[in-house]
Amino acid sequence: MENYRKARTVEQPCPCPFPDLPSDTPEVRVKDGSKIRNLMRFALSRMEEKTASVDHPGPLEGSEVSVGSGENLCRQIVFTGVGQSVAKAITCVEIMKRRVHGLHQHTKLVYRTVQEVWEPLEPEAGLDSLTVSRNVPSIWVLLSRDSLDKNQPGYQAPGSFDALWAQALREEAAAPKHGQRRKRGGTGAGRTEGSGRGKGPRKHPGRLGEPRKPLGHAGGGQD
Repeated sequence: MENYRKARTVEQPCPCPFPDLPSDTPEVRVKDGSKIRNLMRFALSRMEEKTASVDHPGPLEGSEVSVGSGENLCRQIVFTGVGQSVAKAITCVEIMKRRVHGLHQHTKLVYRTVQEVWEPLEPEAGLDSLTVSRNVPSIWVLLSRDSLDKNQPGYQAPGSFDALWAQALREEAAAPKHGQRRKRGGTGAGRTEGSGRGKGPRKHPGRLGEPRKPLGHAGGGQD
């Protein structure tokens, strides 16, 4: 592929895996370059009971929507992400569930076909254009104020989200205590090992500076 350059990337349309959705259900398409702040401002304006004016990111960029409360609010919303944007889509879903409580969730994992068109660097060399098709993982998440089918795979009840965060907080609070105990134990061991005055054998303090006795003189000594 050193003689080619990528000209464009085309994502093939993927049908929504959630059938029988209302026609006014908003779909938030998360892209690699999308800002989470802009995505959440749009999504919350359709689900929270307050008026908001939002600049729509991605395909809705440049337009403004004013949403009021009551009958204009949506009961359901869909988040989608493809490839590297899957993690960002999951982040948006978790933020939405913390802001709007009592949401039921359905998650679907599918594959979307992405076509890459490669053009030759030197057309006069007689090389043809190449089209490469790749199957990229994609995620679809449906959040609904109304109850969903609990028997469907990928269903998540509203209460399970709070339980997950509570467990994470308990584990985070318990982690520093174990670390502190290990640190205190290591410090005590260091003090014990470093209590000597050097690596060599220790000498008696009283013998420092004492002159040597000449050879041949016994301890009884002569007058």
